[in-house]
Amino acid sequence: MLTLFTDTDTDFTPEVAKEYGYRLISMPYSIDGKTIWPYEDFEVFDSHAFYDGLRNGVLPTTGGISKERYLNYFRPEFEQGNDILYVHFSAAMTVTFRAMDEAVAELKKEFPERRFYHIDTKGITIVSYNIVREVGDLVKAGKTPDEVLAWADKEVDHFAQYFFADDLKFFKRSGRVKGIAATMGTLLGIRPIICMNDAGEMVSIGKERGRANAMDRLVKTVEELGDDVKGHRVIVGHTDAPELAEELANMLRARFGEDLFIETIVTNPTAGSHCGPNGVGVSFHASRRS
Repeated sequence: MLTLFTDTDTDFTPEVAKEYGYRLISMPYSIDGKTIWPYEDFEVFDSHAFYDGLRNGVLPTTGGISKERYLNYFRPEFEQGNDILYVHFSAAMTVTFRAMDEAVAELKKEFPERRFYHIDTKGITIVSYNIVREVGDLVKAGKTPDEVLAWADKEVDHFAQYFFADDLKFFKRSGRVKGIAATMGTLLGIRPIICMNDAGEMVSIGKERGRANAMDRLVKTVEELGDDVKGHRVIVGHTDAPELAEELANMLRARFGEDLFIETIVTNPTAGSHCGPNGVGVSFHASRRS
């Protein structure tokens, strides 16, 4: 048997995970010294309350998880004779996967006959969500782990993600975006356009003045880089900006057709701690990431 894992930084919720049989690894965030574990400390993410807190001055912090927590997730599966396929957010964005590697190395000594597979989506939030769903579809269709890994080797870099943030103070604190001047932002009406590159890093690739221009830039980027866009999901994500997300979805339908396979989701709180509220982005199948 094969057990699928993903993590909450991929924007997967328990409801979506259940569609494929994924088990969720909770990636934490902290507010005022209290660590919160998504979908362990709460059943449903109250995104509006969370992002309203950020609007009102709350500045969460994030961190990785320990080797012991990985052992607690993985050991029961190996004990039951199951192999594991873990589809996770970008290893380039965190040191938490060092703890994962240590846990897996320890478990392989205990269970040498078991197999541990993993796929680095080289992304976070919507692009990871897009890839995790595609992997789930492949497994449901009966593909073997080796076939899924071969697909990932070819396809991961063909799922792109572009978005803009509304208030750069969150990224300024985290330092997660390369090539960005975090001092620019809402006072100047500037919206930096950010993508996930082939290395799994967030990179600023330009800027637009005002939300309308930023939205146009996202649509034009899908036009320029899109490859078989209608043959795959298009994921629109937002940080408590449902009106903007719907506007972007409508712009994409107007360009590519009303039958475009669009899913709109809200960004998970751990990643949202870095992005801040009122942001919006799109993930799509592309000829290249950037």
